[in-house]
Amino acid sequence: MNRESQSAKTVVITGASDGMGAAAARRLVQQGHRVVVVGRSEEKTRSVARDLGAEHLTADFARLDDVRTLAAHLRARHPRINVLANNAGAMFGPRTETVDGFELTFQVNYLAPFLLTNLLLEALTAGRATVIQTTSNAARLSAHLDPDDLNNEHRYSPVRAYGNAKQALVLFTEELDRRYRAQGIAAVAFHPGAIASNFAQNSRSPIGTLFRSPLPRLAFASPDRAARRLVWLATSEPGESWTTGGYYETGKPRTVKSKVAPRDLWERSAALLART
Repeated sequence: MNRESQSAKTVVITGASDGMGAAAARRLVQQGHRVVVVGRSEEKTRSVARDLGAEHLTADFARLDDVRTLAAHLRARHPRINVLANNAGAMFGPRTETVDGFELTFQVNYLAPFLLTNLLLEALTAGRATVIQTTSNAARLSAHLDPDDLNNEHRYSPVRAYGNAKQALVLFTEELDRRYRAQGIAAVAFHPGAIASNFAQNSRSPIGTLFRSPLPRLAFASPDRAARRLVWLATSEPGESWTTGGYYETGKPRTVKSKVAPRDLWERSAALLART
């Protein structure tokens, strides 16, 4: 199956105003692809896009209306999208609710990308797209995803909420593959490894303390090195180089156990969004 692997792809990367997202955008532009850089900060996103000669759009995933506006702009400008990298994400501090009424970690890391992907399904199908979720091994190590408490109202901690959201992304990937593989969409989730970045620096948690220390710069992978795996997923052949619907850590498939069924999570997520 030829997924336009030999021609320039239209690639949308969220969370691309710095870190791994910006590094991946740079590599893809250098390879000749058309990249749309998406970030929360207008200033930072515009600066990255200007340096790359790329298009940019801004959206704050803590506001679902921003996600809807972003999707409308993308649909109008790009009726065919070949790659969507849902890369935006962060760990936060004490439990906070967004203007939409959802716990911040759940919305930014999972519900917003779920919404964006669904709003772009026509363009993704037209482009026989690869949809990439940047997730984390926290999906296995710190998640306790409860189908009746997706909004993290009970036993909240920043680390657990983050793990729950990343596990939800893995389950979303599996269900997206089940629903839309026949229409040409290939979905995959991956853990990029520990990256020396601004991740979690505003989180009042042990992870936030770690990322504010010198250790990440000394021991973790650079954003550019981590970006290579995202770029490989974006440009390689689904079903040949990697298994669609799968989750990968350090390039190897891993299984994430959850008491939430992927189909149930999709339906519950859609129901939550229908109320906004």
